Amino acid sequence: MGSVKIAAATLAAGVTFFAFSAHADGNLNLICSADVVICEQMEGAFEKETGISVNMVRLSSGETYAKIRAEARNPKTDIWWAGTGDPHLQAASEGLTLEYKSPMLGELQDWAVKQAESAGYRTVGVYAGALGWGYNTEIFKQKNFKEPKCWADLLDPAFKGEVQIANPNSSGTAYTALATLVQIMGEDQAFDYLKKLNDNVSQYTKSGSAPVKAAARGETAIGIVFMHDAVAQAVEGFPVKSVAPCEGTGYEIGSMSIIKGAKNLDNAKKWYDWALSPAMQSKMKEAKSFQLPSNKTAEIPKEAPKFEDIKLIDYDFKTYGDPAKRKALLERWDREIGANAN
Repeated sequence: MGSVKIAAATLAAGVTFFAFSAHADGNLNLICSADVVICEQMEGAFEKETGISVNMVRLSSGETYAKIRAEARNPKTDIWWAGTGDPHLQAASEGLTLEYKSPMLGELQDWAVKQAESAGYRTVGVYAGALGWGYNTEIFKQKNFKEPKCWADLLDPAFKGEVQIANPNSSGTAYTALATLVQIMGEDQAFDYLKKLNDNVSQYTKSGSAPVKAAARGETAIGIVFMHDAVAQAVEGFPVKSVAPCEGTGYEIGSMSIIKGAKNLDNAKKWYDWALSPAMQSKMKEAKSFQLPSNKTAEIPKEAPKFEDIKLIDYDFKTYGDPAKRKALLERWDREIGANAN
């Protein structure tokens, strides 16, 4: 039996192999940029396994980056878990996060390791998910809408007021969508597309997963989100179908970073190693999280959208995680789209 399997079995039995003390002292200040259900599940599991008291705040990745940057001289956060990789890479390039090579690196998928290498090991990939949308099948039937299979289809005038997407200033999901369209179409054409799409958008939400939750509740027909968020709504029993766009789509590498100047550095490293373990990543499905895990031996949820079934672009994480590029794209979005939002 290999060491990885032994480690996984040990963890499954409720015993950690990082020699965590059941009566460990201290605290951990965590920002979680995933759905609140998985954030709370992980907070509880880590406290139970380690005895470390976790002070968890749920913020979107764009909001987290802004907070970490604002507090750089006196950090209030120890570790940032999840959220799209671009703002994690931006924080790394600005020296806001700390280099750390986890002993778990050898167990991770290549895309997770490349994320770490590209940032000088100031971040690491924890899960991956492709961008697409989910639509409410009941609304589509009632209104006789045609299924949107491609980005171009979302411009159909029939969808006026029926589409939601997040604001890319606060949401990593929406920034990934913006960067994806620029890479597929070219920048000027992408902004022309977004101006036309704006006619159909009823709301730019703060959270990346909010649009498909609104679609699930029947408040809108279509939510542009990461596909696993649409799948999660379907698994809950809502009439939501997920779509991977025909022209191709981008994807996220949900990431994790230790904040430079962390007051509870040892505990942050414990969380980091624990969050990369196969046992922890295999439990994400219990919180209806259907991303692809970064640990090679973690169990992949059967409902998770598989990359091999999706036309993925060669998403340029380095370019679109660069602070100057991100700032320029967001400023242009504010001028040309946000200022004219419905």
